Parts: sequence; C-alpha cells; structure tokens
Amino acid sequence: MAWEEWERLKAETAEQRSTRMQLNQYPADQGGDGTQGDLVAGHQDLEAVGKAAHDLFEDFTAYSGHARVASAAAAGGLRGEGFALGAALEHVTERWSEQSKTLLDACAHISNHLRFTRNQHAADDSYISGAVSGIAALDEGFDDRKGH
Repeated sequence: MAWEEWERLKAETAEQRSTRMQLNQYPADQGGDGTQGDLVAGHQDLEAVGKAAHDLFEDFTAYSGHARVASAAAAGGLRGEGFALGAALEHVTERWSEQSKTLLDACAHISNHLRFTRNQHAADDSYISGAVSGIAALDEGFDDRKGH
C-alpha cells in the first residue's frame, strides 16, 4: 500500500464518522424506567455473590491445606536427602500459606460484609416503613381536621 493510499483511507474514515466523547451512561434521550444512572443490585444478586465467596472459602480451605501439607512433606523429604530444591520448595510452601490466608481473608470479608449489608438494609427498610406510616397517620389527622 502506498503512502498516498494510506492517507486517503484515513481521511475517508475520518469523514465517515466524527470523533466524539461518550460518557459511560445511558444517553439522555433513551427513556427507561426513571432509574437511569442508579445502581441496582437485587437480593438474589447479592446472595449469589455471598454464596460464591462462602463456597470458595470452604473449598479453598480444604484444598489449599492439602497442597500445603503435601508440599511441606515433599520439601522435608528433599531437604533430608540433601537436595537444595528442598529449601526452595519450603520457601514456596511458606509463600503459598501466606497467599492462601490472604485469599481466605478476602472471601470471608466479602461474605461477612454482604451479610452485614443485608441485615442493615432490612433494618433501614423497617425504620423507613415506620416513619412513612407515621407520616400517613399524621396526614390523615390533618385531612380529618379539614373536613370539620
């Protein structure tokens, strides 16, 4: 391809579509249900994430423990036979334990935080429901007074 042809193709492409910035949101002219821009996460979504974090915690605890024990035994055996690889495998096993604990802590944090969030939202909903029903009763009282 010649340089002139390349320049011509670039110019044609530039003419066909204008360059513009688009924000990561719905365009203003697309209707929707009025919740445009709101983050919505349903109970089932949060429950699924919490369950996945809990399951990963449970499964990884068991499997990482097996890997750690087997690696430590292999490292000890290699070291006992005078292989330098034993010390290296021992180092890897220590790092594996540290990284495993970090992952398990993160999974527990996610699961616990979602459980706390669910309970907090339930408490907030109860409080709001009580406040709104109190306002409705107050409004009824004003309506009754207007009628007399």
